[in-house]
Amino acid sequence: MRDFFPGLAGIPAAKSSVSFVDGEHGILEYRGIRIEDLAEHSSFLETAFLLLFNRLPTKLELEHFTSDIAQHRRIKYSITDLLKSLPEQGHPMDALQASVAALGMFYPADHVREEATRYLTAVRLIAKLPTLVAAFARLRRGDESIPPRDDLSYAENFLYMLTEKIPDPALAKIFDVCLILHAEHTMNASTFSGMVTASTLADPYTVISSAIGTLKGPLHGGANEAVIHMLEEIASEDRIPMYIDKKFTNKEKIMGFGHRIYKVKDPRAIVMQAFAQQLDAEAGSHSLFTLARAVEAQMEARVGGKGIRPNVDFYSGIIYHRMGIETDLFTPIFAMARVAGWLAHCFEQYQENHLFRPDQIYEGPHHRPYEQLDQRTTVRRKP
Repeated sequence: MRDFFPGLAGIPAAKSSVSFVDGEHGILEYRGIRIEDLAEHSSFLETAFLLLFNRLPTKLELEHFTSDIAQHRRIKYSITDLLKSLPEQGHPMDALQASVAALGMFYPADHVREEATRYLTAVRLIAKLPTLVAAFARLRRGDESIPPRDDLSYAENFLYMLTEKIPDPALAKIFDVCLILHAEHTMNASTFSGMVTASTLADPYTVISSAIGTLKGPLHGGANEAVIHMLEEIASEDRIPMYIDKKFTNKEKIMGFGHRIYKVKDPRAIVMQAFAQQLDAEAGSHSLFTLARAVEAQMEARVGGKGIRPNVDFYSGIIYHRMGIETDLFTPIFAMARVAGWLAHCFEQYQENHLFRPDQIYEGPHHRPYEQLDQRTTVRRKP
């Protein structure tokens, strides 16, 4: 009997120098630099440069990279028309996936192993994803999309395109750090999906579209949306024990808790918890953060000993909620950040490419006879 590893759990599928995780000690590094140091000292675009090029940029390099991003934020009218044609009730992740795939038709990137192609494609994707997310968020409400402003930072510009208001600098800084914390996390489901696509030497737009589709699922990026829905369903602290009991009885997940790798609290969640508490100072009596802390305390008492603790999704949704961002935009924002990590792995895959072609264990029948159509009996399936 051949060995079988459901979901390829724990099976190394690639070698990488992009990021490192030590789940036993709660360590996450991008290109060897601790995530806490990047959150304190870096910016999202500087971190994106680090992930893409395996080093921190010089001052001049960062200025050029930032300028290139600013110059490529705009999207073509045809892409805006595409977004307008999509169903208003559709999920923004579907709109993002469709529009990213369409970008590849306007900006062909066939020579994926050429450095110039990779750089320009990375710039366009990092620059345009926030514009796509903000544009669909407004267009679905019947509002006009807001053109980007070159004089605003990456985080400021996105929040401006959502609201047409320049955000408070402190708020923009928190949002920028959240992007850093979401930018990369080794071989996760969406990264693997993107790498499989990249291994066919498909262009980066196709790669990122594939990864976005994987990120949408509630067991991956969609979990931050589910956390808000969970907290709103719980509504009050006295309902927490009953809610958790019901979930455990039905063998259902408590969203925002547990991680395939971390056996301690996710280091990203620790940083985000501090931001959520900072924003909670103005929350008044309707505090999702206070409710979330009570949920965390209950979960720690019940399953903390099993290593089931808050992950990055638990507090990120609370931060975005306090910023007034619509819940179904949380995962597209995740994608805006993670595109840097996806591209870093994509380019790594292009360099020493091996087509991903896993095997399977067949469990079906053999030597079944073919029955003529008039000899087949009708099989009624239960509704």
